Amino acid sequence: MITKHTISILVNNQPGVLQRVSGLFGRRGYNIESITVGESEEVGLSRMVIVTEGDDNTLEQISKQLYKLIDVIKVIDLSKNPMVARELALIKVNSEPAQRPEILGIVETFRAAVVDIGPSSLIVQTIGDSEKIDAMIELLRPYGIRELSRTGVTAMIRGAIK
Repeated sequence: MITKHTISILVNNQPGVLQRVSGLFGRRGYNIESITVGESEEVGLSRMVIVTEGDDNTLEQISKQLYKLIDVIKVIDLSKNPMVARELALIKVNSEPAQRPEILGIVETFRAAVVDIGPSSLIVQTIGDSEKIDAMIELLRPYGIRELSRTGVTAMIRGAIK
């Protein structure tokens, strides 16, 4: 059964690691839906969080191939455990002054924030799971989305499990 998997990969913070990891996915024909990379809790190591789709066999193959890369330290399928996953989106939406109360109502409902106001547009920042962001985008679409930027998912296992 094909499901969405969120994978955490601990890697040495070295030039070319991101290219090698993403190249592995491409060569094997696996799609990366989302990828985030940043420093980890350990100096010299970075954490990549990748969202991909596949069955359990595909995920096992991805994991085995990742461990063959020299700079990969640890691979964890976060989606097999209770996890916290968040994404950030900035959405620039058309907003003439007459429309602003309606748009601000949507922003408030989603506990989002207006981070910039221009003469004919607003930039809205929203943080949450991907489904929340998708829903907000759909509600703002009728007003005209000028620009959209999403960070991709970052995630951690809940509780004391490391």
